[in-house]
Amino acid sequence: MTNTPIFKIIFFNQGEIFEVYARQIYQSDLYGFIEIEEMVFGERSQLVVDPSEEKLKSEFDGVNRSYIPMHSIVRIDEVAKEGVGKITEPKSGNVSPFPMSAFTPKPKD
Repeated sequence: MTNTPIFKIIFFNQGEIFEVYARQIYQSDLYGFIEIEEMVFGERSQLVVDPSEEKLKSEFDGVNRSYIPMHSIVRIDEVAKEGVGKITEPKSGNVSPFPMSAFTPKPKD
């Protein structure tokens, strides 16, 4: 059995920073998007419940594949093992969406 890599993806979504773990990530056929599949969430082996991780699990409940805009991605890392996914508020001034459109309009004649 081969060791399947796990990726940590950090991206900006609707004013919050999402940190998720997934086994599959690749460039989408949809222009400007990254596809994330097989998301990994920590198992509950303790009584302490992290509200941020629970919010993340409910956000992606029933999702088979997620399409993330490239300009929203902050960082992608291949990691040795999964960590705790979370949703956090950005620190003021540190993270903002890319300001320009990925599409350039044709000049009018």
